Amino acid sequence: MNTLFMHCRPGFEGEVCSEISDLAARLNVAGYAKAKTASACAEFVCTEEDGAERLMRGQRFDQLIFPRQWARGIFIDLPETDRISVILAHMADFPLCGSLWLEMVDTNDGKELSNFCKKFEVHLRKALMAAGKLVEDAHKPRLLLTFKSGREVFMGLAEANNSAMWPMGIPRLKFPREAPSRSTLKLEEAWHHFIPRDQWDERLHGDMTGVDLGAAPGGWTWQLVNRGMLVTAIDNGPMAESLMDTGLVQHLMADGFTFKPKQPVDWMVCDIVEKPARNAAMLEEWIGEGHCREAVVNLKLPMKQRYAEVKRLLERIADGFKARGIKVEIGCKQLYHDREEVTCHLRRLDVKKPKSR
Repeated sequence: MNTLFMHCRPGFEGEVCSEISDLAARLNVAGYAKAKTASACAEFVCTEEDGAERLMRGQRFDQLIFPRQWARGIFIDLPETDRISVILAHMADFPLCGSLWLEMVDTNDGKELSNFCKKFEVHLRKALMAAGKLVEDAHKPRLLLTFKSGREVFMGLAEANNSAMWPMGIPRLKFPREAPSRSTLKLEEAWHHFIPRDQWDERLHGDMTGVDLGAAPGGWTWQLVNRGMLVTAIDNGPMAESLMDTGLVQHLMADGFTFKPKQPVDWMVCDIVEKPARNAAMLEEWIGEGHCREAVVNLKLPMKQRYAEVKRLLERIADGFKARGIKVEIGCKQLYHDREEVTCHLRRLDVKKPKSR
């Protein structure tokens, strides 16, 4: 099992290859990355048998930027009939697994396999359990089968606590009808990715305050208000009346890049379409100057050298905090609901919480 297989957003295969090649170089794992454009997946083929396992053991998945999901394993060919027997035969080299996910790549061709996978999973699960290769145990490795077609599948392994939270890395979030725009799902997904669910009541509660820069019509503001926060919405455009009627939103027509709160707030969020360097500098200032304790900001990506640009900006942000002598937790991910952008989450760890209202 010397191949690492990764899902990604279509069109970002090159970024995945660059990022995983960087990781392999840091961990001294020999191999090469490869991908086809618009295939929504990439591979890193290791020249050593244990290379893929070393990559996964040496890196937290949630700290990777562009891969949506990963697994180490092998490609196998399947016949038209009796696919289960072929899979069971290859399972002889696999350990006992604690869960099973059937996946497909995020392309039109991949989506056509969805119904097949749903039906096939029922029979495969029964066969694996009967063969003693699958039990319900969250502490054991997850078996991930990614079907490239009905005749080709990648059989892979991943640790349940070091891989995506959802099959293929695609969250199952429902658009709330009350929200003014679908962009609200970006912030909800960011919270799922960056904040452990058992910490939501502590870090996202109704006694907090927030600022939404570039808020109109209020998709991200809605998420803050839905958690009961008092929100200052900054935008020259109009906010949704339903949000203003809550009494929890103060709308100020101002420039999001020049506005600063009179008192520190708990949260700053921003989805302004601007050059990524400018948004990154603003993010560093808000956290560095103590205007907020946590922030979620989207960085719009250039057309070329996207991984290199994100890496450069994150290094600049980290160096800036180091120069200030402050401790900050930094996360960055291209979320499913992102497009030509990545989402950054920063949490300052060395300041007192802003006063509750």
